[in-house]
Amino acid sequence: MKIAVKWVLSVVWVFFLAACAKPQLPPLQAEDTILAFGDSLTLGVGVRPEQSYPAVLAGLSGRNVINAGVSGETTAQGLARLTEVVAVHQPKLVILLEGGNDMLQKRPEESIAANLGKMIAWLQTEGIGVLLVSVPQKGVWMRAAPWYEELADEYAVPLEDEIVPELMGRLTMKSDYVHFNAQGYEALAQAIFAKLQQSGAL
Repeated sequence: MKIAVKWVLSVVWVFFLAACAKPQLPPLQAEDTILAFGDSLTLGVGVRPEQSYPAVLAGLSGRNVINAGVSGETTAQGLARLTEVVAVHQPKLVILLEGGNDMLQKRPEESIAANLGKMIAWLQTEGIGVLLVSVPQKGVWMRAAPWYEELADEYAVPLEDEIVPELMGRLTMKSDYVHFNAQGYEALAQAIFAKLQQSGAL
Protein backbone atom coordinates (compact mmCIF):
# COMPACT_ATOMS: atom_id res chain seq x y z
CA MET A 1 0.00 0.00 0.00
CA LYS A 2 2.78 2.42 0.94
CA ILE A 3 4.55 1.69 -2.34
CA ALA A 4 1.35 2.41 -4.27
CA VAL A 5 0.87 5.72 -2.46
CA LYS A 6 4.46 6.73 -3.13
CA TRP A 7 4.04 5.85 -6.81
CA VAL A 8 0.88 7.97 -7.09
CA LEU A 9 2.57 10.90 -5.36
CA SER A 10 5.54 10.59 -7.69
CA VAL A 11 3.30 10.69 -10.76
CA VAL A 12 1.44 13.73 -9.42
CA TRP A 13 4.74 15.47 -8.72
CA VAL A 14 6.00 14.81 -12.25
CA PHE A 15 2.84 16.30 -13.75
CA PHE A 16 3.12 19.28 -11.40
CA LEU A 17 6.68 19.94 -12.47
CA ALA A 18 5.73 19.61 -16.13
CA ALA A 19 2.95 22.16 -15.69
CA CYS A 20 5.27 24.56 -13.90
CA ALA A 21 7.83 24.22 -16.69
CA LYS A 22 5.46 25.61 -19.32
CA PRO A 23 6.28 29.21 -20.29
CA GLN A 24 4.12 31.74 -18.52
CA LEU A 25 3.10 35.30 -19.37
CA PRO A 26 2.76 38.24 -16.96
CA PRO A 27 -0.86 38.82 -15.92
CA LEU A 28 -2.56 41.51 -17.98
CA GLN A 29 -4.32 44.36 -16.21
CA ALA A 30 -7.73 45.59 -17.36
CA GLU A 31 -6.20 48.62 -19.08
CA ASP A 32 -3.42 46.71 -20.89
CA THR A 33 -3.34 46.45 -24.68
CA ILE A 34 -2.89 43.26 -26.68
CA LEU A 35 -1.38 43.62 -30.16
CA ALA A 36 -2.47 40.99 -32.69
CA PHE A 37 0.40 41.11 -35.18
CA GLY A 38 0.39 39.15 -38.40
CA ASP A 39 -0.83 38.80 -41.95
CA SER A 40 -4.26 38.26 -43.54
CA LEU A 41 -5.30 35.68 -40.94
CA THR A 42 -4.92 38.40 -38.32
CA LEU A 43 -6.49 41.08 -40.50
CA GLY A 44 -9.49 38.82 -41.05
CA VAL A 45 -9.67 38.49 -44.80
CA GLY A 46 -12.95 36.84 -45.77
CA VAL A 47 -15.13 38.34 -43.03
CA ARG A 48 -16.29 41.69 -41.68
CA PRO A 49 -13.86 43.53 -39.33
CA GLU A 50 -15.96 42.70 -36.27
CA GLN A 51 -15.67 38.99 -37.13
CA SER A 52 -11.85 38.95 -37.25
CA TYR A 53 -10.11 36.99 -34.52
CA PRO A 54 -8.71 40.12 -32.77
CA ALA A 55 -12.22 41.60 -32.55
CA VAL A 56 -13.64 38.36 -31.16
CA LEU A 57 -10.71 38.06 -28.74
CA ALA A 58 -11.38 41.58 -27.46
CA GLY A 59 -14.89 40.52 -26.50
CA LEU A 60 -13.69 37.33 -24.86
CA SER A 61 -10.84 38.91 -22.90
CA GLY A 62 -12.30 42.30 -22.02
CA ARG A 63 -9.02 43.86 -23.19
CA ASN A 64 -8.18 46.34 -25.90
CA VAL A 65 -6.98 44.18 -28.80
CA ILE A 66 -5.37 46.01 -31.72
CA ASN A 67 -5.66 44.35 -35.12
CA ALA A 68 -2.24 44.88 -36.71
CA GLY A 69 -2.72 42.42 -39.56
CA VAL A 70 -1.43 43.19 -43.06
CA SER A 71 -2.60 41.03 -45.93
CA GLY A 72 0.21 39.33 -47.84
CA GLU A 73 2.90 40.24 -45.33
CA THR A 74 6.02 38.11 -45.02
CA THR A 75 8.10 37.74 -41.86
CA ALA A 76 10.75 40.07 -43.30
CA GLN A 77 8.12 42.76 -43.82
CA GLY A 78 6.71 42.12 -40.37
CA LEU A 79 10.13 42.47 -38.82
CA ALA A 80 10.59 45.80 -40.60
CA ARG A 81 7.35 47.33 -39.28
CA LEU A 82 7.16 45.78 -35.80
CA THR A 83 9.01 48.50 -33.90
CA GLU A 84 6.85 51.29 -35.30
CA VAL A 85 3.58 49.47 -34.56
CA VAL A 86 4.68 48.71 -31.00
CA ALA A 87 5.73 52.34 -30.48
CA VAL A 88 2.28 53.52 -31.53
CA HIS A 89 0.19 51.09 -29.47
CA GLN A 90 2.45 50.31 -26.47
CA PRO A 91 1.16 46.74 -25.95
CA LYS A 92 1.87 44.55 -22.96
CA LEU A 93 1.41 41.42 -25.06
CA VAL A 94 1.92 40.58 -28.74
CA ILE A 95 0.24 37.63 -30.46
CA LEU A 96 2.58 36.73 -33.32
CA LEU A 97 1.00 34.85 -36.21
CA GLU A 98 3.17 35.03 -39.31
CA GLY A 99 5.02 32.82 -41.76
CA GLY A 100 2.27 31.57 -44.04
CA ASN A 101 3.10 33.93 -46.89
CA ASP A 102 6.78 33.03 -46.65
CA MET A 103 5.88 29.39 -47.15
CA LEU A 104 3.53 30.17 -50.03
CA GLN A 105 6.41 32.08 -51.64
CA LYS A 106 8.82 29.23 -50.88
CA ARG A 107 11.13 31.36 -48.77
CA PRO A 108 13.94 29.43 -47.02
CA GLU A 109 12.95 27.93 -43.70
CA GLU A 110 16.05 29.41 -42.09
CA SER A 111 15.02 32.95 -43.00
CA ILE A 112 11.47 32.46 -41.73
CA ALA A 113 12.72 31.18 -38.38
CA ALA A 114 15.37 33.89 -38.16
CA ASN A 115 12.88 36.69 -38.78
CA LEU A 116 10.43 35.33 -36.23
CA GLY A 117 13.25 34.87 -33.74
CA LYS A 118 14.37 38.48 -34.16
CA MET A 119 10.83 39.71 -33.55
CA ILE A 120 10.46 37.63 -30.41
CA ALA A 121 13.88 38.62 -29.08
CA TRP A 122 13.24 42.32 -29.63
CA LEU A 123 9.84 42.18 -27.96
CA GLN A 124 11.35 40.43 -24.96
CA THR A 125 14.04 43.10 -24.62
CA GLU A 126 11.20 45.64 -24.50
CA GLY A 127 9.52 43.70 -21.70
CA ILE A 128 6.58 42.69 -23.87
CA GLY A 129 5.01 39.24 -23.57
CA VAL A 130 4.73 37.06 -26.67
CA LEU A 131 2.31 34.34 -27.66
CA LEU A 132 3.51 32.53 -30.79
CA VAL A 133 0.95 30.92 -33.11
CA SER A 134 2.03 28.19 -35.53
CA VAL A 135 1.20 28.04 -39.22
CA PRO A 136 1.17 24.71 -41.08
CA GLN A 137 3.61 23.72 -43.77
CA LYS A 138 2.24 23.15 -47.25
CA GLY A 139 1.24 19.52 -47.70
CA VAL A 140 -1.50 16.98 -47.28
CA TRP A 141 -1.35 16.62 -43.50
CA MET A 142 -1.48 20.25 -42.37
CA ARG A 143 1.11 19.95 -39.63
CA ALA A 144 2.59 22.96 -37.87
CA ALA A 145 5.97 23.92 -39.27
CA PRO A 146 8.61 22.59 -36.84
CA TRP A 147 10.48 25.85 -36.34
CA TYR A 148 7.61 27.33 -34.31
CA GLU A 149 8.11 24.81 -31.54
CA GLU A 150 11.88 25.27 -31.76
CA LEU A 151 11.47 29.05 -31.39
CA ALA A 152 9.04 28.65 -28.50
CA ASP A 153 11.58 26.46 -26.70
CA GLU A 154 14.51 28.74 -27.48
CA TYR A 155 12.81 31.92 -26.29
CA ALA A 156 10.62 30.30 -23.62
CA VAL A 157 7.34 31.69 -24.97
CA PRO A 158 3.91 30.04 -24.98
CA LEU A 159 2.92 28.39 -28.26
CA GLU A 160 -0.47 27.71 -29.80
CA ASP A 161 0.45 25.13 -32.42
CA GLU A 162 -2.78 23.25 -33.10
CA ILE A 163 -5.62 25.59 -34.05
CA VAL A 164 -4.41 27.06 -37.37
CA PRO A 165 -3.34 23.69 -38.85
CA GLU A 166 -6.65 22.20 -37.68
CA LEU A 167 -8.74 24.98 -39.23
CA MET A 168 -6.77 24.88 -42.47
CA GLY A 169 -7.84 21.28 -42.91
CA ARG A 170 -11.56 21.95 -42.37
CA LEU A 171 -13.42 23.30 -45.39
CA THR A 172 -16.43 24.21 -43.25
CA MET A 173 -14.24 26.74 -41.40
CA LYS A 174 -12.86 28.48 -44.49
CA SER A 175 -14.00 31.25 -46.82
CA ASP A 176 -11.44 30.34 -49.48
CA TYR A 177 -8.33 28.19 -49.94
CA VAL A 178 -6.32 30.12 -47.33
CA HIS A 179 -8.64 32.21 -45.16
CA PHE A 180 -11.27 31.39 -42.56
CA ASN A 181 -14.94 32.23 -42.36
CA ALA A 182 -16.61 33.79 -39.32
CA GLN A 183 -16.86 30.43 -37.58
CA GLY A 184 -13.20 29.73 -38.25
CA TYR A 185 -11.99 33.06 -36.91
CA GLU A 186 -14.14 32.61 -33.83
CA ALA A 187 -12.54 29.21 -33.23
CA LEU A 188 -9.11 30.80 -33.63
CA ALA A 189 -9.97 33.51 -31.10
CA GLN A 190 -11.32 30.93 -28.65
CA ALA A 191 -8.13 28.84 -28.89
CA ILE A 192 -5.90 31.88 -28.39
CA PHE A 193 -8.04 33.04 -25.47
CA ALA A 194 -7.69 29.60 -23.86
CA LYS A 195 -3.92 29.66 -24.35
CA LEU A 196 -3.68 33.11 -22.77
CA GLN A 197 -5.61 31.79 -19.78
CA GLN A 198 -3.38 28.72 -19.51
CA SER A 199 -0.29 30.90 -19.74
CA GLY A 200 -1.40 33.20 -16.92
CA ALA A 201 -1.99 36.33 -19.01
CA LEU A 202 -5.75 36.30 -18.36
